[in-house]
Amino acid sequence: MSTEKDNVVVLTDMDRIEAPVTWKAYMTCAFATFGGIFFGYDSGYINGVSGSKLFIEAVEGAGKTALSSPHQSLIVSILSCGTFFGALMAGDLADWYGRRTTIILGCFVYIAGVIIQTATTVNDNHQALGLIVAGRLIAGFGVGHVSATIIMYMSEICPKKVRGALVSGYQFCITIGILLASCVVYATQKRQDTGNYRIPIAIQFAWGLILAIGLFLLPESPRFFVKHGRNEEARAALSSLRGQPGDSDYIEMELTEIIANHEYEKKVIPTDSYISSWASCFSGSLWEAKSNLRRTILGTSLQMMQQWTGVNFIFYYSTPFLQSTGAIKNTFLISLIFTLINVLSTPISFWTIEKFGRRPLLLWGALGMLICQFLVAIIGDTVGFNHTHLVDGESIANNIAAVNAQIAFICIFIFFFASTWGPGAWVVIGEIFPIPVRSRGVGLSTASNWLWNTVIAVITPYMVNSDQGNLRSNVFFVWGSLCTCAFVYTYFLVPETKGLSLEQVDRMFEETTPRTSAKWKPTTTFAAMKQEV
Repeated sequence: MSTEKDNVVVLTDMDRIEAPVTWKAYMTCAFATFGGIFFGYDSGYINGVSGSKLFIEAVEGAGKTALSSPHQSLIVSILSCGTFFGALMAGDLADWYGRRTTIILGCFVYIAGVIIQTATTVNDNHQALGLIVAGRLIAGFGVGHVSATIIMYMSEICPKKVRGALVSGYQFCITIGILLASCVVYATQKRQDTGNYRIPIAIQFAWGLILAIGLFLLPESPRFFVKHGRNEEARAALSSLRGQPGDSDYIEMELTEIIANHEYEKKVIPTDSYISSWASCFSGSLWEAKSNLRRTILGTSLQMMQQWTGVNFIFYYSTPFLQSTGAIKNTFLISLIFTLINVLSTPISFWTIEKFGRRPLLLWGALGMLICQFLVAIIGDTVGFNHTHLVDGESIANNIAAVNAQIAFICIFIFFFASTWGPGAWVVIGEIFPIPVRSRGVGLSTASNWLWNTVIAVITPYMVNSDQGNLRSNVFFVWGSLCTCAFVYTYFLVPETKGLSLEQVDRMFEETTPRTSAKWKPTTTFAAMKQEV
């Protein structure tokens, strides 16, 4: 129910904080998930293209059969480097110009980078390396803008009842992007011209264009308007997103709560200047669960843990890695199977993340992943990938059945990641920050993802290439150990945010701890508190 005081509708019924979810509202919010295609397609195409003979010769010169470790490391990691800085910049841009505008800007920066990458060709000067690196760096800035801002945009516009499922859709689109890239690479791998690798690169142009055009038709985040005191524009945006008239009680209640929460947070979190707004991300005590410092550490470390699972080792390097073992005849096909499992497993999270919550999903997902990683490592070290013999000059596995078992456990690992940590980490970082620091907090968290993505992309060739560390299956001991860290981390530090509005999440942080957060229920609203003062 609600009461009216001084012509302001004040919410007292916790269940009526948002309008019922309509099909139009659901689809409007769901379109924004398309931004995941950017990240996913790049992960997929660079994995396949880096194993292309023509691409290798374009970079290394005629007669070369593999990218050198420094070049492979540079080509794969440079996009992540760009996204790191792009994500950091996105926080400011999203606060100044709006969430939607920042995403559209990111689309056009991304398109510019794709054009430069497509210009790569085979010639005697080996100019392909310079163009592909420059293009991926620029595209990275665009992906950084999109990936940091779109999670915040979706978290702010989605109804709380389906927010977890819709934000999980971002991860689903990442997997769709990886699948599309694998299909395109598989379709072009037998071409004997530069279309072998330029077609997979050029198709990225379409993803940027589709998202940019689509976002022109979507409303800005109402919470952005409230932050800038443009409450009537916030009302119009909220009305469009919820499929309700602007003067309906549902819109009035939700808008009143957003405004009251923002006013409360402004008093608690000073952001009067550019420096203070960044400093506020690190304010408070490390030992206080509700402090911004703790939330920033939670967001950045959660994204770090997602990368530490080792999933991008599989999607960035599975083709050259499997080729190096000599045990797999058609490595492109195996990579495609990995990708299909990734795609088909992710939609499970649409239901589980709202049914069981964020915390259980991350906890059991980490347990499943660490078991799979250690099994792959142990089998490989004893009888699998690590044991081969030469037949007519080619390296062949001693025990094909053991290798097949390893591939099976890698597939099960992908299932656990795709249905838990893949979407779960993105959902949580979009929910934990208060309005005054949300754009910068999500930006920092996303930048952390890309920073560790870069680190893993840089060091992996040196860990597994035959002329470097040559760890082979032993690399999975590393990923298994890091998944164990993710399990312990989740148990002690990740709170439950299922079924709460973003404003209620703020209250939850003030009144509970991560391990008891699942039992917390809201008892009042910021609007009601404001009226009582």
